[in-house]
Amino acid sequence: MHKLLTDEEIIRQLLPSQPNQCFETLYTRYMNKVYRHCMSVVQDSEKAQDFTHDIFLRVFDKLGAFQQRSTFSTWLYSISYNYCSDQLKLAKRLQISSLDNTLKQDIPEPQEAYLHEETLQRVSRAMDTLSDEDRMLLKLKYECDMSIEEIAQLYALKISAVKMRLKRGREKVQRLCM
Repeated sequence: MHKLLTDEEIIRQLLPSQPNQCFETLYTRYMNKVYRHCMSVVQDSEKAQDFTHDIFLRVFDKLGAFQQRSTFSTWLYSISYNYCSDQLKLAKRLQISSLDNTLKQDIPEPQEAYLHEETLQRVSRAMDTLSDEDRMLLKLKYECDMSIEEIAQLYALKISAVKMRLKRGREKVQRLCM
């Protein structure tokens, strides 16, 4: 039954009378997407899992305040983006070095994995040259599968502006990776 309802209908119908069922349904629908977004930001499975759980705790806590000015998925991605950004800023301030990362650097990799890692590093370096907002636009579009309309709504931009910024961002990343 709940699979046929939109996110907004689920919130309207279930939140007042069955909040746990409401949250469980939304969690089931979006857990993987939020995890993939977190993973794209932190590139650490355990941290991405922790971030995902923390984000959903915030969503559950704030669900009553959801005013449907945007779609639920846009609202959720906004919370995800802000949470991940805050965590990255905090980590940079504290400059925590993970023992796991140190150990991984000492383990030699097979040649194929090395080439794949080298390509990922080139793309990552190219992405780092973009502004924070342009980098996030590309991630929202290509890693989180958000539509251009949802991104435009999230950033209060015109659809044509989102399309142009995505195009310019893609072109810059491609140029720097060649």
